[in-house]
Amino acid sequence: MSGDATNESLLREAQAQERAGRLPEAIAAYERLLAQAPGYAAGWFNLGVLRRRARRLPEALAAYQRALDLGIPRPEEAHLNRAVIYADFLRQDAAAEAELRRALELNARFLPALLNLANLQEDRGEREAARATYERLLALAPQHAEALARAANLEPPALAAPRFRARLEAALADAGRPPAERASLGFALGRALDGAGEYRAAFAAVAAANAASRAAAAGVRYDREAHERLVSRLIAAARAPAATAGPDGEPEPVFVCGMFRSGSTLIEQLIASHPGVAAGGELEFLPRLAAGELAPYPESLTATPRARLDELAARYRAAVGALFPGARLVTDKRPDNFLYLGLAKALFPRAKIVHTVRDPLDNCLSLYFLHLDPSMSYAFDLQDIAHYYRQYRRLMAAWQTSFGADLIEVRYDEFVRTPEPVARALYGALGLDFDPAVLQAMHAPRTVKTASVWQVREPLYTRASGRARHYAEELQPLAAALAGLGTAPAVEAS
Repeated sequence: MSGDATNESLLREAQAQERAGRLPEAIAAYERLLAQAPGYAAGWFNLGVLRRRARRLPEALAAYQRALDLGIPRPEEAHLNRAVIYADFLRQDAAAEAELRRALELNARFLPALLNLANLQEDRGEREAARATYERLLALAPQHAEALARAANLEPPALAAPRFRARLEAALADAGRPPAERASLGFALGRALDGAGEYRAAFAAVAAANAASRAAAAGVRYDREAHERLVSRLIAAARAPAATAGPDGEPEPVFVCGMFRSGSTLIEQLIASHPGVAAGGELEFLPRLAAGELAPYPESLTATPRARLDELAARYRAAVGALFPGARLVTDKRPDNFLYLGLAKALFPRAKIVHTVRDPLDNCLSLYFLHLDPSMSYAFDLQDIAHYYRQYRRLMAAWQTSFGADLIEVRYDEFVRTPEPVARALYGALGLDFDPAVLQAMHAPRTVKTASVWQVREPLYTRASGRARHYAEELQPLAAALAGLGTAPAVEAS
């Protein structure tokens, strides 16, 4: 970019707006700058980053491409960012893979591209390809904690310890590792030891991993009183759904929710095995809406006119329809959708909600063994998990009262024991014709972007039911905190 004073001023303005978190203003400043200095490659790259954050995705892709056309240094980074947009937001896996492979043609040692390629291969169920890519990365960087942890998690539970225990323990022996890396390695080691039946050692590894996650969270703590207030606000702000329906031919959402590790991914795959249903996965429309245009949520719901809600619902349908053309129903499966069900039913009054429920002790234990984002700080401590679980059940009881038969509860433990009657009842409640073949089709290859990426591809198994018995001693305080909570009523099998 030339040293023109106007351009320098626009660049400083764009950077200041970005630092202040004013995303639209930062984008506008970069766009003004690039109108005057169209050959500024780094400016196009930065504009791509900001447009991606604003979910202006086609425009972000165009900005990254402009940076590439102008010969930006380290072009592999632009290809990586384009790949993330294609994979995570546009569901175009082939385009994402092409971008990653182009990045690796430019720089065969570009570790982020290798990590993302292996992750994409996992999402698509390509275990051998993912294994080879992780090992390629580890050959370049043997101490890469995330690659080592993911490679270990790629293995079936019974094989993880024989193949990776020594490598994980050696990596954890490095006292200089930062907490985030220790957390990744520790959760992988805990899973491996659990698969080997070394339950006491597994629990110790996961307890240390959660402590590392807490340290990496930089002061983020679960505030029990604040969460109780949030649940009370959500219940108080719920509005009665109006009897409206969307336009003919537009996709209708089916919201799937439940605690993390409650079987929501498995049940989504079951629903999406019907030929008229697409698996939407973890769509972000509702939480982004609540945090943005409808802030402060949930209080804003009571004052939002029906016409405005219909406009937002139309935007949702348009976005989902572009991702899954031709689908009659699309699942919106975020476990924490239960926090947004008031919004979901305000936007889509006739929408069905599928709530997955699992034995509370098993569910909370499995959650403790899961490496969650540090923002989900309740997961670091079993007593915090118990508190969060009780608040979730309080909220779900309120939603059940409000939404009646539109809220369909499915028990994970019952489904894995007797899948056909549970599946038949669920399909009936959703208004779908049931064919027993869907119980096989649910394991067919399709992209899955959750921590259950490999479990949902296995034949149904019951080994996760009653898993807490292996940790009876360690879980005594949790069991006491959860006393009196049985599984919620489920849709009756016909």
